[in-house]
Amino acid sequence: MKFRKILKRLIEQTLPGWGDKFLSYKNLKQQLKVMCLNDGHTPPQLDANELNHFLNLLHLEIDKFNTFFVDKEEEYVIKWKELQDRVAEAVDSNVGLMSLGREIVDFHGEMVLLENYSALNYTGLVKIIKKYDKKTGALLRSPFIQDVVSQPFFETDVLNKLVKECEVILSILFTNGPYSSMSEDFMENGFGSMSGSENDENVMEVPKELAEIENMENMYIKLTLSALHTLEEIRGRSSSVSMFSSPSPHN
Repeated sequence: MKFRKILKRLIEQTLPGWGDKFLSYKNLKQQLKVMCLNDGHTPPQLDANELNHFLNLLHLEIDKFNTFFVDKEEEYVIKWKELQDRVAEAVDSNVGLMSLGREIVDFHGEMVLLENYSALNYTGLVKIIKKYDKKTGALLRSPFIQDVVSQPFFETDVLNKLVKECEVILSILFTNGPYSSMSEDFMENGFGSMSGSENDENVMEVPKELAEIENMENMYIKLTLSALHTLEEIRGRSSSVSMFSSPSPHN
């Protein structure tokens, strides 16, 4: 898929440590193809070992999402407290706010990407389990999705709260501080972020048809691409301002 290839390239450029944390969709699809060599209308006869092996692969992917998401969320909670303390200390210093503002923009961009990381992996799981049911004749999608929505990587309330708090600070800096010229772009698209209610409404309405699932996936890919482009641009601007450039969050 064109968008997925662009997404992979941008992630490697902007956040290389994230590259192997997304759903291994291609590998899962290949495994499913090997399992279901019969491509006719009659579902292939599969033994329990093959079925369990594929489901175990899916749960390994979910474990991967959970570990990465929880670690990042904890990192962001700590980082946001540090940034809030620094904002309070720098409130009387335009120079301090200038440097700090870029760091907060960068931080906000990463958190938005983590929001989209959750949604993208969710839609990928929905898509592969739909293919699984179609090829095997099983009816696992509903119970599987019910399990997925209770996983830590899907629970984005804390992350959404951090994003909104960050946006309040940024809107103040953009309106009254040294970043007022950037306020229009930021307030218009907010890095492609989604509120908690918007995210829940979209993902809880699980499409039944594969084409609808793919449309949902494309929507989240485009949101993630938008966030990555913006983060890349901000980091590019930051590197061009010498002493005011913000440190990379991945030292």
